[in-house]
Amino acid sequence: MKHLQDCTTLNNGVKMPWLGLGVYQVNDGEEVISSVKAALETGYRHVDTAALYANEEGVGQAIRESGIAREEIFVTSKVWNSEQGYDSTLRAFEASQKRLGLEVLDLYLIHWPVKGKYLDTWKALVKLYKEGHIRAIGVSNFQIHHLQDVMDASDIVPAVNQVECHPLLTQKPLLQFCRDNRIQLEAWSPLMQGNLDVPLLEELAGKYGKSKAQIIIRWDLQNEIVTIPKSVKAHRIAENAQVFDFELSDEDMKRIDALHTNKRYGADPDNFNF
Repeated sequence: MKHLQDCTTLNNGVKMPWLGLGVYQVNDGEEVISSVKAALETGYRHVDTAALYANEEGVGQAIRESGIAREEIFVTSKVWNSEQGYDSTLRAFEASQKRLGLEVLDLYLIHWPVKGKYLDTWKALVKLYKEGHIRAIGVSNFQIHHLQDVMDASDIVPAVNQVECHPLLTQKPLLQFCRDNRIQLEAWSPLMQGNLDVPLLEELAGKYGKSKAQIIIRWDLQNEIVTIPKSVKAHRIAENAQVFDFELSDEDMKRIDALHTNKRYGADPDNFNF
C-alpha cells in the first residue's frame, strides 16, 4: 500500500482500492457532487454509497462529469432493509442502477442482516452477479454467524463484509474469520464519527507528524482493512489520503489495538430494529 490507488484483490479476482470516500449523510445534489469530484480530483478511485443515503443520483452525476473513465472508478451501493427479499432486491438493484446511471456496479452489498430475509436477498445478489450486472457482491454489518449462514446456503462466498470498525471496536475475531475465508473486511465509521479525543491518538499524531484521522486510517490499512472515511470538505478529503508516506511501528499498532472497548457508535448487528 504505497499509493492512493493501490488495491486489494477480492476473492473473485476483482481489484478494490484500499481507500475510498464514504458519502453517508451527505446531501444529494451539490454537496455530494462536489465531495465526489474533490475525491476523484485528489486521486481517489473508490466511492461508497447506498440506497438509504438518497444520494446515488449525485454520485453518478459526479462520476460522469469527472472525465475519468468509468472502469477506473470502483462504485459500491447497498440494498436497504425494507427492500430485502428475492424479488424486491432485484427491483431495488434496478432502481439503484438507474439512479446512479451505471450499467454495472462494482460492488453491491446487503446493508444489514435482516432476520428471515438476508438469505433470499443473497440469492438475488448471486443472480445479478452471475448475470454480470455486478462485478462483486458482499454484505455489511454481518457477524460471523451471519456470514456462516450465507456460506452454508450458497456457492458464492461474500467478497466483502463492511462493518463498523475503529480503534474502540477493533473487530479482531471477525477480521480473522474474514481472512480465513477470503472475505475482505471494510470499515465504516473508521473515524468514530469524529470522536477522536483519545490521548494515545494525540500522542501518535505528534510522533508521526500526522493528524489523528491519518493515524487511524493508516492503522486500518496496515491491518489490511479497506476504509471509507467520509468528509464533505475538499481539504479534509485530500488530507485523509495522505497516509501512504509513513508507517506505524508494530508496537504502535498494538497500542492502538489495545484501545478496544467494544464501543459501537452504530447499531448492534444482532439487535437492530430498522
